[in-house]
Amino acid sequence: MSLTPSQQFQELLKKTATPLIILPSYPSRDAVASGFALALFLKNAGKDVTLAGEHIDTDKEALAFLAQPENILASIAGARDFVLAFDTSRNKIIGVRTENTDNEVRVYLTPENGSIDPRDFSFTPAQFKFDLAIVIGSPDKEHLGKIYEENPDIFYEVPIINIDNHSENELFGQVNLVDITASSNAEILADVLEKTAPNLLTETVSESLLAGIVSATDSFQNRSTTPKALQLASHLMDKGADQQKIIRSLYKTQPLHLLKLWGRVMAQVKWNESLKLIWACVDIEDLVQARARTEDLPQVLEKIKSNYSSAHMFMILYPETTTLMRGIVKAHSSEALTFFAERFKEGEVRGDTISFSIAAGSLDEAEHIVISRLQNLLTPMEKSS
Repeated sequence: MSLTPSQQFQELLKKTATPLIILPSYPSRDAVASGFALALFLKNAGKDVTLAGEHIDTDKEALAFLAQPENILASIAGARDFVLAFDTSRNKIIGVRTENTDNEVRVYLTPENGSIDPRDFSFTPAQFKFDLAIVIGSPDKEHLGKIYEENPDIFYEVPIINIDNHSENELFGQVNLVDITASSNAEILADVLEKTAPNLLTETVSESLLAGIVSATDSFQNRSTTPKALQLASHLMDKGADQQKIIRSLYKTQPLHLLKLWGRVMAQVKWNESLKLIWACVDIEDLVQARARTEDLPQVLEKIKSNYSSAHMFMILYPETTTLMRGIVKAHSSEALTFFAERFKEGEVRGDTISFSIAAGSLDEAEHIVISRLQNLLTPMEKSS
């Protein structure tokens, strides 16, 4: 009788000694919190675990209130050694020394007899230092960014566990814990970890898992909230997770400049019924008056998104130069985000956010271009709905 994905997950976790957890290059808070939880869980199991993500140093700051794993890397450079081998069956090597120069490392070999035949040399990669890779919250390998680009072989030489709730997940793992009905990665992970070793589901692990669920469901208020998420959240609180601390840390403790900017943006929001789009234009004066920066706008957009469940897409436009306007877009569903991305192929997708630039002399002109492009590409059925 074949094992279920959950059972396969449990078996791989028993066997691993040096697991690697990989996050997308631009992960959601759910993915980061889930990565923390799994790393702490594996540490409790006595594993030498590493958590990696291209922008993990920035992403982890938003979750600084959680217990964090010891080994957190932005790159896995040096994940494998390379072996310079010499066939000594015909000629022994009796001396080896190395020398470092500005641009070279030189290896000096002393043969037992005569000279060395270059054909006796080989240069091969050693095994990876990790014996298992667990990917959290990525629909495909490409979303892992430089970690995948610089280390593609790891996905062919090491078993891969793929944990995700994206409907577009490409099922690239040998074990795929993909549930598109789940509210979050943390929901999937909490369920399987409870089945694996409930005694290792400590207070710190439980708190990270609950933070992931709370973040993904906007504190159980959005449509992605499932009965199972509520059930697991209750169980995690029984394990010691502090829900009020999580909510306070994620939503309540906000710097004054961010609250001022949020207020100015909320006063300018607009609504398009056929597109189910809420958007606002933010000019330089808004940023100056709030003493805020353009880097604060994604957080404001996330706040708008959490307050309007009836909308599908959310956008902020702001000036990048006098002739170039910048837009950032979020959505409640991956389908809505894909809809926008297909109409703005020049945009860049980073996690759950699309950013793009558009040639325009003013915010009003940019707004007209964006809305017109989206509106013109709606089908007759979409326009009438």
